[in-house]
Amino acid sequence: MRNVLLACVLVLVTMSARAQSVPAVPTTKVIAIGSVTAAGDSVNRANIMPQEVSETVKLYLAGKIDQWYVRKDQRGVVFLMNVTSTDEAHSLLEKLPLGVAGMMKFDLIPVGPLSPLNYLLPKEK
Repeated sequence: MRNVLLACVLVLVTMSARAQSVPAVPTTKVIAIGSVTAAGDSVNRANIMPQEVSETVKLYLAGKIDQWYVRKDQRGVVFLMNVTSTDEAHSLLEKLPLGVAGMMKFDLIPVGPLSPLNYLLPKEK
């Protein structure tokens, strides 16, 4: 019941936010949705994957990748990255072996705090 109430409040806040300007929020993470390219389909990836996994683990241990998942709809990955710009995410991902080989491409989505939540806070005077 509490989740339903929260969802209703968020919908109402979002609807009212359309009439008002929504406060800007910083980009705090980037969602990187990777898919295998035609080059990746035509080339045997088996030889490159051990190095790819090793380099990806290094990004995780450096705190640049927060979470990682496999795509269920096609071959590829999804990373939730601890970076503040798509340029930084792109730079890191293009240095991975599959990126260097042109075998994987990423769609990058910058995300940040849910700004309509500002409307739940008391107005400052």
